[in-house]
Amino acid sequence: MLFNVSSYRISGIFTLIIILTIRGYSQGKGNQPVRMMFYNVENLFDSFHDTLKNDEDFLPGGLMRWNLTRYNKKINSVYKTIIAAGEWNPPAMVAMCEVENRKVLEDIVYGTYLTKYNYRIIHEESPDQRGIDVCLIYRKDLVEVIDYRYWIPAGIKRSDFTTRSVLYAKLLINSDTFHIIVNHWPSRRGGVLAMEDLRLRIAEMVRGKADSILSARGGEAKIIILGDFNSTPDDQEIKLLTASPDSGTLMVNLSEKKAGKGEGTYRYMGTWEMIDQVIVSNNLLICRKGSYTSEDNLKVFKPDFLLRKDPKYPGVSPFSTYRGYRYQGGFSDHLPVLLDVKIR
Repeated sequence: MLFNVSSYRISGIFTLIIILTIRGYSQGKGNQPVRMMFYNVENLFDSFHDTLKNDEDFLPGGLMRWNLTRYNKKINSVYKTIIAAGEWNPPAMVAMCEVENRKVLEDIVYGTYLTKYNYRIIHEESPDQRGIDVCLIYRKDLVEVIDYRYWIPAGIKRSDFTTRSVLYAKLLINSDTFHIIVNHWPSRRGGVLAMEDLRLRIAEMVRGKADSILSARGGEAKIIILGDFNSTPDDQEIKLLTASPDSGTLMVNLSEKKAGKGEGTYRYMGTWEMIDQVIVSNNLLICRKGSYTSEDNLKVFKPDFLLRKDPKYPGVSPFSTYRGYRYQGGFSDHLPVLLDVKIR
């Protein structure tokens, strides 16, 4: 087991934060509230070469000088974040991106003390050239998987699609059916317009799939679209997901108002950007019976241990594993987002 209490010393700051955040939140059977989480874990690579991927930078002799010691520290960092996000009762579902393969997920859920929470894995190798994938782990005692699949836009050959596919999972939670759509859209590296056309095509696909699910269920489906969109709530590809049809608004971006107040999950040149977002079907907000949520039930998870004073700009930034090419041993360059789903 990678996490060993006798050999791994949790910092005093982390322990204090955990103690202060416990508020009696519970999850479980019997119509209890559940917590969902999305986390871009920042380049969670193992330290072994995969000949089918461009993972050379994250090898012991690679540019990042990635090795087993750093990898084990990273696994424990992800574990600690998940535990803290659940206030010692880990989320029922954790969606993640930037994981290299199933092995790293197995090391998180079976190689740390998360193993006692009975997590299971949904994962498929994506066509991304770097080999980073979108995935989901879930607590088997709280979540039942009805179906899952991975999507790419119609009209694009899989051999020509070299970014992350979109994960769709149909889940049963507290006797309610949820349609979860997990995203990690192409990066804006090189400027806002970089890969914009492809982001728009993926947005059109996701909106079309969501519309089909809603149509098949008379507009009453409970859909949660979440992930790292590499776009802000004001960008046209995100607006496409929430555009109002003639019949009224069917999808609502819970992250939009928080972004308008200056909150964010990623900090670029001293400015917080809300690129990790949660969008839900309107039925999940207004339903009179069963599972529901609200804007107040969404939060950016930002305890002190996930932040560090920014060396270049005033304020704090996510405590990342790397800053540029320099290893600093942090958690991720993104902050997680948490959504609580309650019961009426």
